[in-house]
Amino acid sequence: MPFRQTKDPYKIWICEIVFQQTRISQGLGHYNNFIKRFPDVKTLAEAEENEVLLYWKGLGYYSRAINIHKAAQQIMNDYHGRFPKQYDDILQLKGVGKYTAAAVSSICFDGKIPAVDGNFYRVLSRIFADDFDISNSRAFSYFSELAHLILPENVGDFNQAMMDLGSEVCKPKNPLCNECPLNEDCLAFSLDKVSEFPVKTKKVKAEDLNLKYYFVHRNGRFLIQQRKDDFIWKKLFEFPPEITEELIPFIKSVKTVNHKLTHKNLSIEIFNVEVDSEDIWESFITENNFTVTDVEGSHDRSFPKPLENYIQNYDMAYRIL
Repeated sequence: MPFRQTKDPYKIWICEIVFQQTRISQGLGHYNNFIKRFPDVKTLAEAEENEVLLYWKGLGYYSRAINIHKAAQQIMNDYHGRFPKQYDDILQLKGVGKYTAAAVSSICFDGKIPAVDGNFYRVLSRIFADDFDISNSRAFSYFSELAHLILPENVGDFNQAMMDLGSEVCKPKNPLCNECPLNEDCLAFSLDKVSEFPVKTKKVKAEDLNLKYYFVHRNGRFLIQQRKDDFIWKKLFEFPPEITEELIPFIKSVKTVNHKLTHKNLSIEIFNVEVDSEDIWESFITENNFTVTDVEGSHDRSFPKPLENYIQNYDMAYRIL
């Protein structure tokens, strides 16, 4: 893993953001491509936001890409292009939380702060057979205090070891207890109660959300617009969310796609609107200020996954025709 061969705070920061919601096996190629295109803070800060989103394509949770772009500009403006060394300063960067700040501080600048996250909760809960509820609002403080009791001198190595142990061995389901280097010291293992830890009583109920899109197309070209920076899929491109009465007769079919986000269950209706009239096509574009593109042009933009899949299917069908 290339980010384990460096103490460059920029690269450590990027890797921590990339792998917050992505397994290493799935995200490593994306990380390498991102670092190749944006090798330092200055390059990232000077890039256009849409290009940053494009290189984030496939990782999801695009607000992370928007935040690291803004944070890179913060570093250029507030710290003269030098990554801040102090934990409290790192924590002020856009999109950086306590875990990421602790990881960068400890790995790159010998900070003495445990990078507490879900891996810490799970590993410490099992080692000590600790039934403190990790959904409790005090969980972060509680496990931070517990981690401080066992911190070695080299906190950076300790934090990375805990990350690896939690993600690769002490997994949420089917942990590899027999292969774990700490199994002799793990109280939950000795009690045969590993599956009972960590304790979590509060579950966040996912919100059901219905969306509609209209795939308005003519002669291999279709209409898109860029989302604003509110709600889901910030700054990504999308199809028109509504159409005028003149376009209703051109609706050929509708497809419903179900898609899950962290706390939302999406039901997306995508209407296939094939416009035969050049006058109505031009009028709709002019009145609504949509961007006209084709499949090749869409490759230079970032779309939500369900819409990207729809474009790919449209491309296949159009090629056959």
